[in-house]
Amino acid sequence: MLSQIFQRKVAKTQSRKDSFSFLIASLLLCVFALNAFLASCGSKSADLRSFIPADSLVYLESNDLGAVMNAITERPAFREAANEIPDSSVLNGVKLAVAVTGFETKEVPVSGENSVLNFTPRFVAVLETNAWNFQAIRFTEEKLGAFINDVYGGEVLLESSDKHDGKYYVWKADDGRRAFALVQGSVVFFGNDETAIERCLAVKRGEAESIAKNPKIISGDRLAFGYISPDGIAQIANIAGLSMAKSSSEEGEVQSFVARVLPEILRNSLRDATWTATKSDEGITDSFSISMNPEISSVLNETLVPLPKTSGIFTSLNFGGAVAVTRYNLRDPRLAWRSVLLSAGKATDPASGGLVVAFASSLFEPYGIENGEEFLSAVEPEILTVRFEDSGENVAVIAKVKDAAAFEQSIAKELRDVKSKEERSDSRSIRRSADGELMLVTQSSGVVIIGDAEFVQRLIYASAANTGSAKIFSSDAAAATYGTDKSATSVVDVITELKTETPMTSTYFTETRFNRNGIERRTISDFGFIGWVIEQFGMRE
Repeated sequence: MLSQIFQRKVAKTQSRKDSFSFLIASLLLCVFALNAFLASCGSKSADLRSFIPADSLVYLESNDLGAVMNAITERPAFREAANEIPDSSVLNGVKLAVAVTGFETKEVPVSGENSVLNFTPRFVAVLETNAWNFQAIRFTEEKLGAFINDVYGGEVLLESSDKHDGKYYVWKADDGRRAFALVQGSVVFFGNDETAIERCLAVKRGEAESIAKNPKIISGDRLAFGYISPDGIAQIANIAGLSMAKSSSEEGEVQSFVARVLPEILRNSLRDATWTATKSDEGITDSFSISMNPEISSVLNETLVPLPKTSGIFTSLNFGGAVAVTRYNLRDPRLAWRSVLLSAGKATDPASGGLVVAFASSLFEPYGIENGEEFLSAVEPEILTVRFEDSGENVAVIAKVKDAAAFEQSIAKELRDVKSKEERSDSRSIRRSADGELMLVTQSSGVVIIGDAEFVQRLIYASAANTGSAKIFSSDAAAATYGTDKSATSVVDVITELKTETPMTSTYFTETRFNRNGIERRTISDFGFIGWVIEQFGMRE
């Protein structure tokens, strides 16, 4: 039954693009098809790390895919949305390791004047099936082969041969794309880059070092683990720069500046990163540890210091309807902001660093703030930002003013120019910009709400609390976010049949801290980063 469900899901993947998250999710789904073949145990389980090249850019692993799927399907949000709960016991003990060895960037035209950048990772995935060799071969030829045929749009040619002491497969699509697989015993190597598989085999033969010797690749009681190397950070920084440049402006000079400077800042600021996913009663905990340049991390550790406790001035507010509420709790917000800007400026050349600092206030514009640094000096240390839409374009900020004159100079000119204020019987003063896009609400207590007019008004009249938002006020982190999303519906739809088409709400809670090594970020959610990866599979239908 389960294999039939996943055959149906895979059949939806006609004409989709390659992407890292998509391919990982795809492989996870394909593995479910092993339930037809894993009736008995094959050879001794392999240590997949010992097959992965030491210079891999990105590395992901899970030593028990069954535990991963159980952690997702056991969540109340999943069970509320699912028509039936799939039996994932067939995945118990099945290991998966994925390595990205490089990236390929292509500009794909979408019209006569516009194009999009398509980033395709060169990757290899190694799967320990715990099956007999003939079972692993059947899985590769039938299930994995059918999946590749669907992803590449059908009519994919398959060539097989005896090679590398195993059974070797090459799938060829009409547009030139290729996929490769090798079955050795119970282990399946799969990827979109033939050289990546060959490099794994060289490691296995002892001709090259494996990633297992990297001290950052540690073991532990967890669902999954990931690592991004310094070279991986550099490659991803380049991709981020190109992506941000395309969306930053229509002006070529601005795009060129972003594409050049942003990767440079990231490369010179970040060293490497690790990710660990664990299971708890509250859901899946994703812990990200980002190592930074020691000079920068030392500065941020001294300036992005949280207050020891909350002021309590915002705990009575209601945020009904908000998709995310973030509380920044910094001892000196202005100093913290300035240290971030100066650190970013030092990570590039002096001229570019000056421009970064000069244009930094534009980040505050969606909140109706013209001078970000002056705003931060005019309000109390505890600051809230609120989003009512997933896009994040329409936002509002809540703070308590301590310097009214400085605050007045920090807000957008459209609000400063308002001649008359709307006084209300509930001790609120309201200002609206002439175009109606911005609103500033000032309460008698000194608390202000400023930002997108529609959403500021929602906050004024919110009569319900955002369930769980109290967590952000008990956190001792520099930044804490509580939010909701509709990921449950997407995750369930990929794995099994939905009980209802009505979107189901899932929640998450994120804390960000700074230390002498860099950034520590922890998120607790129903499905975690793994759920997000699975969700990407469904979004590409």
